[in-house]
Amino acid sequence: MRLSSFYAPTLKEDPADAEVVSHKLLLRAGMIRKLTAGVYTYLPLGLRALNNVANVVRQEMNRAGALEVLMPAVQPGDLWKESGRWNVYGKELLRFIDRHDRESCLGPTHEEVVTDLVRHEIRSYRQLPLNLYQIQTKFRDEIRPRFGLMRGREFIMKDAYSFDKDEAGADTSYFAMYDAYARIFSRLGLKFRAVEADSGPIGGSFSHEFMVLADTGEDTIVACSACEYGANLEKAEAVCRMAEEATFCPPAEVVPTPGVHTVDEVAAFLGVPADRIVKTLLYEADGKVVAALVRGDRDVNEIKLKNVLGATEMELAAPETVTRVTGAPVGFAGPVGLAVDVVYADKELFGRSDWIVGANAADAHLRHVDLARDAKVECYLDLRQVAAGDMCPKCGQPLLFTKGIEVGHVFKLGTKYSKSMGAVYLDEAGKERHIIMGSYGIGVSRVVAACLEQNNDEHGIVFPPPMAPFEVALLNLSPKDETAAAKARELHDLLVGMGVEVLLDDRDERPGVKFKDADLMGFPMQLVLGGKGLARGVVETKDRRTGEKGELPLESFSQAFAAFRQGVLDGWENRG
Repeated sequence: MRLSSFYAPTLKEDPADAEVVSHKLLLRAGMIRKLTAGVYTYLPLGLRALNNVANVVRQEMNRAGALEVLMPAVQPGDLWKESGRWNVYGKELLRFIDRHDRESCLGPTHEEVVTDLVRHEIRSYRQLPLNLYQIQTKFRDEIRPRFGLMRGREFIMKDAYSFDKDEAGADTSYFAMYDAYARIFSRLGLKFRAVEADSGPIGGSFSHEFMVLADTGEDTIVACSACEYGANLEKAEAVCRMAEEATFCPPAEVVPTPGVHTVDEVAAFLGVPADRIVKTLLYEADGKVVAALVRGDRDVNEIKLKNVLGATEMELAAPETVTRVTGAPVGFAGPVGLAVDVVYADKELFGRSDWIVGANAADAHLRHVDLARDAKVECYLDLRQVAAGDMCPKCGQPLLFTKGIEVGHVFKLGTKYSKSMGAVYLDEAGKERHIIMGSYGIGVSRVVAACLEQNNDEHGIVFPPPMAPFEVALLNLSPKDETAAAKARELHDLLVGMGVEVLLDDRDERPGVKFKDADLMGFPMQLVLGGKGLARGVVETKDRRTGEKGELPLESFSQAFAAFRQGVLDGWENRG
């Protein structure tokens, strides 16, 4: 492949609307172009990288026993209504009505479609287990698409769905996909970690996210410093310190706190530490008003609370709602005499007493509060968000916080969809049972962006070899010299014959332009053929990742290049 006839329009400057590194580099390196908000065209270089990811995904899914299908992008609304997700999924589901007044949507995921497919075909336990997957364009109508391929509306995704007759089989299918994901991301040269996660709108009882580790990631990963425990911030748990021995708590009394609203303000005003205050947060959840209590130096994990409530919609209560149930403005809510539907408390509060809480009156708090005596707490649960200094729930060692980018998610769905949609089979005794399902997604296009967030330098992209659009950039610095041009073509053809993907830069450009473009595009290996090197019988080399330069003899080029290539691959394999 020759760059002079290749469509790769590079940019010298970062585009003004590109915020993150991957977005800037994908645009500058001529890999994507924006069509509209959150929707991109893949140019030849970008498509080659995308296809390289898809090929690795496809190979490992096939190796794990999954079978490839291709399902429609347009889905009937009736299927989503049958599963119960039509009104639950939210505005990200792009709905429309066709000429026959039938409601449809553009598929963001395919649980309904694949369940409908299988329920019409699977009759017996003998047809199970089954795992079907596809690599296809999906659409989610994000309210604020941003960061290029990191959070677009249209994206390429691999989604797989397993079908089993019992829980043991479902566990086997789940961990077969878990292991396949680990192989995929390892093969692609990514540094990643699998962490426990919340299932979100997909549903199910058990899930893991696969996170590419990157300082620019939007997600926070909580991982143990000593064992294998890891979770995203939404799911993370920590050791709950046992309550100290019970002590006498005087009767609750009102303390004037004029103009003091926040925990920090109350702590300073009363001269107490924040962990002696109970923070009362009010939420509106599916038409009910609920209270969540956490220690003053803690935050409520709203995902945990929403899951406890089983709520479809949940948000902080509006100021007028707060005033209605407390009789006070925002900032003075407390659990004593609170007129709400239910009060939940974080288990860290259990067994302790002598708290300071809001008095449900303007400019006032209560001290000497014993929750068991003075409030009506429904139950004590894990409601708090894990914070720095917390200890691992598995081994008790310190938890570490890092940033990551979600690129894969595996879900144990159970019978969520098979029950609502009637996907059943006959067991060995002829009894009808619901199929047990799993769902497994990889954001193929997101993997490309996440890779760039993790692998870049001041000069541009640093592609891992398995993902790179071309493994080698062959730079001819003397394209007008027929001898140099002939040797460049000879080396190009020799490399292709060795099974190497190579892009020959034969453009009539200055050497500096070629060097900059090769660095920007991120090809793992550079071979530089110049007049001086040709006269000495060598071609210069550069390892894009390390910047290390060297020379290969033209006389025994094949053997020398094979050794150079293996060294580059080993370097990626063994990097820190």
